[in-house]
Amino acid sequence: MTEITADLSDYWAQQALNKPLLQAKGLTKRFGSLTANDAVSLDIGRGEIHALLGENGAGKSTLVKMLYGALQPDEGLIAWGGRPVIVPNPSAARELGVGMVFQHFSLFEALTVAENIALALPPGLSLREISDRAESTSAQYGLSLRADSQISDLSVGERQRVEIVRCLMQDPQLIIMDEPTSVLTTAETDALFETLLRLRDEGKSLLYISHKLAEVKQICSAATVLRHGKNVGSCDPRVESPASLARMMVGDDVDTVRAHPVLLPDAEAALELKSLNLPRDNPFGTDLVGVELTIRFGEVAAIAGIAGNGQGELFDAISGERPVENEALELFGEPSGKRSITARRRAGAAFVPEERLGHGSVPTASLSDNIVLSRGRSEARLGGAGFLRWGTARRWKDRIVEQFDVRKGGPDPAAGSLSGGNLQKFLVGREFDSSPRLLVINQPTWGVDAGAAAHIRKSIVEHARGGAGVLIISQDLDEIFEVADRVAVLAEGHLSHFMAAADTDREDIGLLLSRSVAATSEAEIEQALVTSDMSGDGPSEGASDHAR
Repeated sequence: MTEITADLSDYWAQQALNKPLLQAKGLTKRFGSLTANDAVSLDIGRGEIHALLGENGAGKSTLVKMLYGALQPDEGLIAWGGRPVIVPNPSAARELGVGMVFQHFSLFEALTVAENIALALPPGLSLREISDRAESTSAQYGLSLRADSQISDLSVGERQRVEIVRCLMQDPQLIIMDEPTSVLTTAETDALFETLLRLRDEGKSLLYISHKLAEVKQICSAATVLRHGKNVGSCDPRVESPASLARMMVGDDVDTVRAHPVLLPDAEAALELKSLNLPRDNPFGTDLVGVELTIRFGEVAAIAGIAGNGQGELFDAISGERPVENEALELFGEPSGKRSITARRRAGAAFVPEERLGHGSVPTASLSDNIVLSRGRSEARLGGAGFLRWGTARRWKDRIVEQFDVRKGGPDPAAGSLSGGNLQKFLVGREFDSSPRLLVINQPTWGVDAGAAAHIRKSIVEHARGGAGVLIISQDLDEIFEVADRVAVLAEGHLSHFMAAADTDREDIGLLLSRSVAATSEAEIEQALVTSDMSGDGPSEGASDHAR
């Protein structure tokens, strides 16, 4: 009897190996009248990197939440190794063998790497044991971490490693990765891909969600495409082009932005910074040192840089969230360092911050309420003499939703109910809708699908060509070279001089990114680039990695 039982056990184990690791069959999820997922099916094989593609609002997040146990399907089933399973919560998903690395890091900056990992593991291990396992796992997969490092001291790429190591220490068979490269440099992305390929070769499966279609082609061997909550196709992305993948996602061709850079040395300045110094306001910030720039009407200027090098502080100074010396910032020719945000908006400036929830919007407030909160005090059309025109706010909301194709679940939903990409489209559209003379956007297309990204970038270029000054702060070099007339690099709070985008390339930008402190004079930069060219080998290895 024991031998028969063992034989049956072996038989079922072999049958499970012959089945996809995970199958979603006809998963449907409704939120009131909105059907977020409509009979969605998906097969993920063993040892496969499978892409999940779709526009913002296509239903990707809802599907992933059901697979990870954060939501329960209204219809359909999930099978693991060929056997139907119920995944009531994320803890049960982890026990089953499903791990997830989220787009937004869930790390406590004041704690160490080991302490953050300990919070996600079952009790029973000492901090010393967790530290040893974390360093062993990081070394095994080439992720290079010290368990006693404080999170606040780590780069964005290193924080991504912490998230992955924490996931791997739970021994998952399937790892779901949501936009894992959205905040990584090219070098960090290359290193991440080496790790993912190693995991695949060990037999682990990955569900990879990304809007960067060139990356999907590079690393994924299968793809499922969603549109409006439904399956619209599956393919091998390696034999597709980014254009054909985008076409499957949006149902039409995606326009390519062509900035046709122009230089306007005689145009008046919309914004000037003069030897701006701004100390960090928290232990995890970056001091701005001697920042100088001029943004002229009719141009798109871009600031490149790795996250955490002073971008937030620079945005706060320009937007008025942190006052600076009055003469250090001129807006439309007037000293404005101490002017309020409202005063700057009234003068004709508009701002889109990096953080969508809490900074760019109030999550629990409706879309029209968020328009009033940002523009109510600066635009007379929305109110005056103690009164607010809510009907006007709702009409503006409808106009923005239509122009930027914002997908939402109701007539005027809470901002926090929108997907990240759709909220980004709304916030960018809200500022364009005010027809500003100066527009400052921090990370314009973060988490936005290919079609929406093209629309936002085209709007940026058209707005500048219409006579406004535009400043974008971005980690995406592809984006910068699509839209920018001039580009500079921010590193450790120092801003390089601006270079004509048509006269520079990714290697030049990578060289500046790789330096410990950005050059602050044109002569220093020119000398650095000349020295690199004379070496015969191009930029240093670090610079090449950033520019690749």
